[in-house]
Amino acid sequence: MVESKEKIVNQMIGCSARVVLRMLCMLLIVVFGVVEAAYADKVDTLVTRGKSGIKSGIDSQKRIDAIADKIENIDRKHSQESKAVESLKVYNNRMQRTVSAQQAAMDKLRRSIEDASLIERQVVPLMLQMIDGLEQFVQADLPFKQEERRARIQRIKSYLTNANISASERFRQVLDAYSIESDYGDSIDVYTETVEMDSKKLAVNILQVGRAALYFQTLDGQQSAYWDRKQQSWVSLDGSHNAGITHAIRMTQGKESKDLMTLPVEAPETM
Repeated sequence: MVESKEKIVNQMIGCSARVVLRMLCMLLIVVFGVVEAAYADKVDTLVTRGKSGIKSGIDSQKRIDAIADKIENIDRKHSQESKAVESLKVYNNRMQRTVSAQQAAMDKLRRSIEDASLIERQVVPLMLQMIDGLEQFVQADLPFKQEERRARIQRIKSYLTNANISASERFRQVLDAYSIESDYGDSIDVYTETVEMDSKKLAVNILQVGRAALYFQTLDGQQSAYWDRKQQSWVSLDGSHNAGITHAIRMTQGKESKDLMTLPVEAPETM
């Protein structure tokens, strides 16, 4: 009986041990499950966070790259602008020198204009005196080409009072008139004109020999005369001089070869 009780007790103990073992196993399974679940959650969280961190890092890198590109573009533009600024400085310095030179030229021109105005005020009276003197000279000179010479003087007088003609051009005209009058002294010329003598108008050839002598001969070659300075009139020549004057006229016209001219000349005045 005792053995049976011991056996029963042992059986009960064995059963209890198995139950406890099973319970422990189940508890471990539950604990491991909970731990595994918790670990799995942490791993998932870490993976998710890792993925999020990687994505955030990628996004940050993209932003950094974009900023780096912008900085590079800004640096490149700055370099280009710096070169442009240097070029503009060089151009500006050159233009400044040009402007300074132009300003100096303008100042010089302004002074020249002021001097020219002063000179013009001084030259105009001189030109008037010169042309008046030339007019008096023509009136006192041998009466050749009178209409042409007087017309020239009147034209120049009109120039001197014309504000549209520059002072230099007016002065040039005066000098040209003096030059033309001067050239008459070295010239020999023949031209046709109508003269009045003894209340008669005659169509004649005028022979001008510098300012030494002045002759005329009718177109038929039958009558000749010379200009007398003292009498200020034409004086007839006898027929013996007709051939010499005709020869001189034809030589001057180029109708005969050059030869010695035989012409009557006034005796020089004695002191």
